[in-house]
Amino acid sequence: MRAVTQASFGGPEELKIDLIDKPIPGSGQVLVKVIATSVNRPDVIQRQGNYPPPPGDSEVLGLEIAGEVAELGSGVSRWKVGDRVMGLVGGGGYAEFATAWEHHLMAMPETLTWAQAASVSETYITAHLNLFQYPGLSDGQSVLLHGGGGGVNIAAIQLCQALVPGSALFVTCSPMKVDRVKALGEIHVIDYKNDDFAKILKEATKGQGVDLILDHIGAAYLERNLKSLSIGGSLVLIGVMGGVKSEINLAQLMVRRQKICGSVLRPRPVEEKARIIQHFYQQALPHFLNGSLSPIVDQIFLLEDVRKAHELMDASGHFGKIVLQVDASISVV
Repeated sequence: MRAVTQASFGGPEELKIDLIDKPIPGSGQVLVKVIATSVNRPDVIQRQGNYPPPPGDSEVLGLEIAGEVAELGSGVSRWKVGDRVMGLVGGGGYAEFATAWEHHLMAMPETLTWAQAASVSETYITAHLNLFQYPGLSDGQSVLLHGGGGGVNIAAIQLCQALVPGSALFVTCSPMKVDRVKALGEIHVIDYKNDDFAKILKEATKGQGVDLILDHIGAAYLERNLKSLSIGGSLVLIGVMGGVKSEINLAQLMVRRQKICGSVLRPRPVEEKARIIQHFYQQALPHFLNGSLSPIVDQIFLLEDVRKAHELMDASGHFGKIVLQVDASISVV
């Protein structure tokens, strides 16, 4: 089968199309004919050599897929050949076929295109996990989301609007994306390059701060994040693009009863991921069907143009998801 490989770690120029062996589904696994996949920030980190796949997973890039069930491993009863599915994989999405655990797949909602279905699993599940499964955002609470133009944060915006419509929503983004984020709904948008988000939040919340912050920056934002967090509030870290080391005042953390939680999805045990996915799908499916959850696709590239797709991701020039069309014979829009 065709798949994206790389001879060494580095930039997008290391990526190429090769012929490799088609994977064989094991017990409890499904072989999926991949129609579309998407590019996510962890793919870039893996390409650079800093995020190896969990033991036993494919070294081919790609964490989410949309396609058709092609073959069933032993013991699989949930799916049949030909079913249209979307789901998480530990690796292997940038290929014509990928194996997935039976309970890591979801039935593809009829309201979604293939490109949209390929944009759901990694971003929406990550956002849902870290907003609604832990720490458990409830209606009326306030939220700060960093990086409003990225896939996870657009998913987070939509999930907050659908599941906790009474919550105050603050979003930071670059100047070029401010208007597009504002167009997503009733959102307090902060230009992080020209404005101090901690100062703005202090004024907007009358000194109380927000109940939850979802952050992928890390060290560079840590001090201001804690200043922006309410008493008893939670900071959930899902990335460290701004560094991994910083100092904090532990006494203030104790007095304000604040919580800092680190979270990654990919290396979790198979059974735990299955529960996370099931919880997400039960809550999210009605909103995909009524259109309140609708993935935004920025650009679609053929698999052969994977380097261009990664160049766009590296430049952060996208708004929404970057999709790779694996099967060029099927319309994905």
